[in-house]
Amino acid sequence: MEEAYNCSTKAVLDHLHVIPEDGLTDAQVIERQRKYGRNELPEEPGTPVWELIAEQFQDQLVIILVVSALISLVLAFLEEGGDKLTAYVEPVVIMLILVANATVGVLQETSAENAIAALKEYSPDESHVVRNGGNIEKVHAAELVPGDVMVIGVGDKIPADARVVSVESSVLRVDQALLTGESVSVVKEVEKLGGPGGRRVVQDQVNMVFAGTSVVLGRAQCVVTATGTGTEIGGIHSSITDQIAEKTPLKK
Repeated sequence: MEEAYNCSTKAVLDHLHVIPEDGLTDAQVIERQRKYGRNELPEEPGTPVWELIAEQFQDQLVIILVVSALISLVLAFLEEGGDKLTAYVEPVVIMLILVANATVGVLQETSAENAIAALKEYSPDESHVVRNGGNIEKVHAAELVPGDVMVIGVGDKIPADARVVSVESSVLRVDQALLTGESVSVVKEVEKLGGPGGRRVVQDQVNMVFAGTSVVLGRAQCVVTATGTGTEIGGIHSSITDQIAEKTPLKK
């Protein structure tokens, strides 16, 4: 559900067809898992270094430069008389440019792959949810679906983006530095945001909690609005994946 922060809790619950006291049934969960998929980020298998290096030399322009460097090298070797050292300058410079370009490409892709792997460390393995008529059940985080009612408390890592439905303590504070870089935890509220509607930045969505963040104070019930790649952290994952595909200077 998009822009759940601009809606009242009743509107969000009605949209997701769930009663917080009862939660979803197993049948509803199975149906929504088919529709939305599992609550997890795509697995990105690591690429061997040799393959990363080889990929840097598959572009047409790079191939042309390699061939040019080899031809220049052969011509320099066959050249008679004159300053042979000067003849080697051109192929050596081309080779150095190619090596620098390949290094940039490999470092860029390796850094992005490491960042993707690091994101998974922020995902919890389990979550407590209300299901099947009010039972609080411990489920695998990957099985969560939009409409699930999560019960979160101090120390919990949040497994999905969710709208705060009720705060069962005097205050609910969440550390969301992973997403926003904020140095202090953020107080979360139940009421919909005031002012004009429209897209709000994460910092302004004070009635939402996000996957990868953690509860530092309080206890609350929240209804899941987005899972997997549909979450804010899923958006970061997609951006990093796009960065892996980004071309190096010579390929642009």
